Amino acid sequence: MNQDERLVYLIQYLLEEKNLDIDIPHTHSELFQLYRSLVNMREAKTISQEFLNIQDQMLQEESQRKGIISFDNTIDKMIVWKGDITRLKVDAIVNAANNQMEGCFIPRHSCIDNAIHTYAGIQLRNDCHYIMKKQGHLEPTGKAKITKAYNLPSQYILHTVGPIIKGQVTKKDEELLASCYESCLRLAEQHQLKTIAFCCISTGVFHFPNEHAARIAIKTVKDYLKDSTIEKVIFNVFKDDDELIYLQLLNK
Repeated sequence: MNQDERLVYLIQYLLEEKNLDIDIPHTHSELFQLYRSLVNMREAKTISQEFLNIQDQMLQEESQRKGIISFDNTIDKMIVWKGDITRLKVDAIVNAANNQMEGCFIPRHSCIDNAIHTYAGIQLRNDCHYIMKKQGHLEPTGKAKITKAYNLPSQYILHTVGPIIKGQVTKKDEELLASCYESCLRLAEQHQLKTIAFCCISTGVFHFPNEHAARIAIKTVKDYLKDSTIEKVIFNVFKDDDELIYLQLLNK
């Protein structure tokens, strides 16, 4: 199968699963967007091994097409990198999750949670569902969970729920955001991980002011790395403004 044939197979499987009758597009971009929409909406449940095999082949080829970024030749302990976190070859990337911890169900939503679940594969939602079912309650803000990364270049994903800001940032909000970074670092260290890429936790739709959040992130990570086996932390940003904020703060 070539890439488009894989996508047609996956789309047909997902449509039949939901008894949907939708015209299947012809271009690669349209095929992938329809596939992504169907995957984003799909609840956690078992699926055939054949589907998983074809999905994995498709996603791994997509990953190669996008290009994989490694930091093996970088000596700095804290690095700023702007771009798509699903391209990073590190021990773990950090996902800014919601408290249900099963990923974003909005088709093709632009959040990092949606992108990570899309490119990791449906195994990730199934894993998260199992973890949350076993836990028996929503994930508390400031804590973290770890899963495999499946079809991403990273080995693991650290999922954490950041504080949602309503009005002024409180001392408690600051403590909870710092706890997100500490919980991820602690969990990474427990699993002998050496390189971690953080997204900008709680900014964007969670409304934590970007520079304020960056100051907390950098201070928390810097303090933790003073006595840690973790060798490298990447601050992954997506916007030019965030890149400038992190570079300015790290160079002070």
